[in-house]
Amino acid sequence: MKPLTLREIADSCKGTLYGDPAIKITSIVTDSRQAGEGSLFAAIKGERADGHDFIAQVKKQGASCVLCESAPDEDIPYILTPSTLVALKGIAKYYRSLFTIPFVGITGSVGKTSTKELIYSVLKEKYITHKTQGNFNNELGVPLTLFALEEDAQAAVIEMGISDFSEMTRLSEMVCPDISVITNIGCCHLENLIDRDGVLKAKTEMFKYLREDGAIILCGDDDKLATIEEYRGIKPIFYGIDTGREYYAENIAEDNLKGTFCTLCHKDTRIDVKIPAPGRHMVLNALAAMAVGETLGLSPDEIKRGVESFQNVGSRNRIIDNGEYIVIDDCYNANPTSVKAGLDTLSRLSGRTVAVLGDMKELGTDEIILHREVGAYAKEKGIDVLVACGPLAKSLAEGYGDKAVYFETVEKCSEKIRSIVRQGDTVLVKASHSMHFEKITDALK
Repeated sequence: MKPLTLREIADSCKGTLYGDPAIKITSIVTDSRQAGEGSLFAAIKGERADGHDFIAQVKKQGASCVLCESAPDEDIPYILTPSTLVALKGIAKYYRSLFTIPFVGITGSVGKTSTKELIYSVLKEKYITHKTQGNFNNELGVPLTLFALEEDAQAAVIEMGISDFSEMTRLSEMVCPDISVITNIGCCHLENLIDRDGVLKAKTEMFKYLREDGAIILCGDDDKLATIEEYRGIKPIFYGIDTGREYYAENIAEDNLKGTFCTLCHKDTRIDVKIPAPGRHMVLNALAAMAVGETLGLSPDEIKRGVESFQNVGSRNRIIDNGEYIVIDDCYNANPTSVKAGLDTLSRLSGRTVAVLGDMKELGTDEIILHREVGAYAKEKGIDVLVACGPLAKSLAEGYGDKAVYFETVEKCSEKIRSIVRQGDTVLVKASHSMHFEKITDALK
């Protein structure tokens, strides 16, 4: 990161500094193991551990300062603040203000990480581009993502995830996006957001700190996003497959699980690409990347190279071929919209299809109905075998019908799954991250 003095840091978070204000900080960390020379260690009180308990350790490791909520016993420079997390957000807002490069903020109920990776893949063809790593997309992850910006960065792609109202406002205040991208409005975090209208309201809080000359890029295939006509005089740029939007796709053809062919279109521009990931939903992600790329001055050749060099991360549509059957490892997270998209992809494949589905969390009072609907959708799409696992997933099995296979626990499913799968099958594995379905994927390997 760009070096900051302790005076700058203390002023940006309205903290009280005890130490030399001229000391320079070259990294800000919350993990004590990463603390060292030139670092500021932010002591956060978490559910499992209190960062204040590690101040002695980070001093031994050479940390230059600590950000804390109570005066440390150790003789080390420190900045005192009522809330370390709130202070980090203030510092992050200030640090972001030191950059004049374009910032792309991305949110949505489904596909925000894949879209982020595709936009990054496109922008890196022209710019030194910084992006969100892993799942650092919340009120702690976004500050850490911003602190990782290096001085030579020429563009930044920041993923923003929320579960309640006002969170996006706080994230947007830090990021101040030049371009706001929203992929869709689905059924997620309904225990707080109530319904899709609530999700729309919460996601579009991103616009509150959009730059005055910024751009809004939205999926026009989403019925909720399609209702947005303008925001503070900014008219959205829409992309879509089925709705005749400004950015659209033609000649879509899936090459089983090897990738998806299409022509990305905007005005007189036609870009033939092979997206190295399966599913029509990836075409939408590529259109978003094209729209961002053109907005930031990339050529058709640069956009094509970027889309075709895309690499997804983690357990998101990761294809595992063990020689007997193919596993689509998509167990990073799940909600009704994303599971249905996965079932759409699975249904278009040849051979016997198996969906191993688990609980979808944070769906609120309609969680049973929504699980049952997804089970019925799997039956409607012709999925040959549904394996449901978890307390809520019992409703998935009920929605599918009598031939569904149900397990109460991940352990039991992992033990029995290989006896259900046959040679030549294609198996989709998907559930909310807290279900730990990676255990099932490991058993299938």
